[in-house]
Amino acid sequence: MSFIKTHATRVYAVVVAVLALVAHFVPEVPSALVLAVAAAVLGVGEGVQRIEDSKNA
Repeated sequence: MSFIKTHATRVYAVVVAVLALVAHFVPEVPSALVLAVAAAVLGVGEGVQRIEDSKNA
């Protein structure tokens, strides 16, 4: 867990990149699922930003 907290931005970037590749290369994925995941990713991004801000404060 400390690895994720230390490198939250890097983990977030890798996860978002993988999700984008899956959405692009797997046409069977429903568009509603892609939109739901995009909304969740935006929420997680806010959490990652707060973690980074707390490290720099």
